[in-house]
Amino acid sequence: MVSAGPHARPLEGTVYVGGAKNSALKLMAAALLAPGTSTINNVPDILDVTVMGELLRRLGCEVDIAHPADADPTRELTSGRVRITVPEVLDWEAPYELVRRLRASIAVLGPLVARCHRASVALPGGDAIGSRGLDMHMTGLRELGAEVKVEHGQVVADAPTGLTGASLWLDFPSVGATENLLMASVLATGTSVIDNAAREPEIADLCHLLVAMGARIDGIGSSTLTIEGVDRLNPVEHTTVSDRIVAGTWAFAPAIAGGTVTVAGGVASHLDLVLDKLVDAGAELSTHPDGFTVSVGKRLRSFDVVTLPFPGFPTDLQPFAMALASVSDGTAMITENVFESRFMFAQELARLGADLHTDGHHAVVRGVPLLSGAPVVAHDIRAGAALVLAGLAGQGVTTVAESQHIDRGYPHFAEVLASIGADVSRVPGPSL
Repeated sequence: MVSAGPHARPLEGTVYVGGAKNSALKLMAAALLAPGTSTINNVPDILDVTVMGELLRRLGCEVDIAHPADADPTRELTSGRVRITVPEVLDWEAPYELVRRLRASIAVLGPLVARCHRASVALPGGDAIGSRGLDMHMTGLRELGAEVKVEHGQVVADAPTGLTGASLWLDFPSVGATENLLMASVLATGTSVIDNAAREPEIADLCHLLVAMGARIDGIGSSTLTIEGVDRLNPVEHTTVSDRIVAGTWAFAPAIAGGTVTVAGGVASHLDLVLDKLVDAGAELSTHPDGFTVSVGKRLRSFDVVTLPFPGFPTDLQPFAMALASVSDGTAMITENVFESRFMFAQELARLGADLHTDGHHAVVRGVPLLSGAPVVAHDIRAGAALVLAGLAGQGVTTVAESQHIDRGYPHFAEVLASIGADVSRVPGPSL
C-alpha cells in the first residue's frame, strides 16, 4: 500500500524519466525475431520487465536484466539494460501462468509465428480497464496466411509454409495489433501494407529497432506502414524511447498538488496536446534540451478531455486529467473512447470527495477546493498513480491499496514523489 498525507507545501524539484514501459516490453518481444544476442538499453526498473524476461526464458532465451545497484532514482536516471540471447530453435508455447500476469505478453505472438511458423499464446491478463480483444491481431495473421483459432484459453496460430505479405486494414489504430502484425510481416514473403496503423512514438521506436535488425519498413511515424519481408534479421543494440506516459504523469503532479517540477528526460513533443491543455488551464511551461518544467502557483481552470489514439489525448493520462478536474475551478467533461472500463477509477476518486457523475463513456467533474483523505483501491497502473496524486490534494491521509499495480509502470514512484516534497510513503498492510 502507498499512503499520501496532507500536502502542506508545493512540490519542488527534478524527476527523471527513463525508457518507456510500453516500448521496452515490445522491444524485448521483437528480439525473438533475430537469433543471437540483442541488447536493449534504457529499460525501466519495473515488475513488467521482469515478467517479460521470465516469459522469454520459457521460450528458450537467455535473459540478463541489469540495473545499477547503487543508483539513486531520485537523483539520476537509472538506465537499465536487458541482454537477450535468442536460440536458432525457439519454443513456441507461451503458458498462461506467465501471460496472465502481463497483457503485453501477447506481443510474442507475431514474432513466434514469423520465426517458428506456429505459436500458442495464452489469452492475456493485465489491467482491469476493458476487454481489449484480439480480433484485429488474429484477423491480420489470417490475412498473412496463418490459420488462427482460440482453443483451451490459447490463441493458436499455424503457418506451416511461412507467412505471405498482404494488405492489412485495422478497424481501429490499435497499438498492440499494429505491433504484432508489424513483427509478423518483417519475415513474411513479399510486401505487406498496414493501413490505419497506430502512430504512437513507441511504434516508431519498434520500427527503428526492426530496421536496425535489417527489416525494410517505409512510412515510419505515419498511419500507413509498408514492409518488405526479408529472410533473416540480425541481433542489435538499441536504446528505448523516453516514457511519455511517465513524463505526462509528472507534468500532472504539480498541476494537482501545486509547485514546480522539472521532468528530465521527458520529450515535450510527445505530449503536445496534454501540455497545451495544462498551459491553457493556467500552468506555466518551459522546455529545454533535456526535458521540460511545469510550474503551478494557483488553482487551475477546468478543461475538457477526449481520449483518442496518438496524437490525441492519451487514455493512460485520462485518470490524471480527472483527478486534476476534481480540484480545478469549473466543470470538465471527460470522454473515454479507448477503454470502456477506465472509469472504474471514478468511484475511487469519489471516495476522496470528488464531485463527479459518469454516464457511459462520459464523466462530468465539478471541481471542489479540497479533497478529503480516504482508503481507496488501485485497479490499474495509472489509476493507482493518479489516486496517490489526488491524495496530495486532499485533507487527511489517503491510503492506496493494491499499489503493486503502480510498481508495474513507475520505478520507485513513492520514493521519487517524496524526493520532491510529497508526504508519501509505503506502508505495510493487507489489501483493502
